[in-house]
Amino acid sequence: MAKFVHIGYGNIVNADHVSAIVNPDAAPVKRMIQSARENGKCVDATQGRKTKAVLVMENDSVVLSALLPETISGRASGLPEK
Repeated sequence: MAKFVHIGYGNIVNADHVSAIVNPDAAPVKRMIQSARENGKCVDATQGRKTKAVLVMENDSVVLSALLPETISGRASGLPEK
């Protein structure tokens, strides 16, 4: 059965298909986001807020989230939030 994780503002992704959760500040990640936008493989789930985490999916798409990578990782692993 698929495990879903809440990535903020009512948006949910399938945790089984997430390859990585990375910080969007590095230049290679910014290039990856721009490339995904150009190819139609970018899902912006920030609801207009600042992007704080980038989820790289198995199908080479990226999902942008306004939550911190640590928060999403904790939710995906089932750890209680502080």
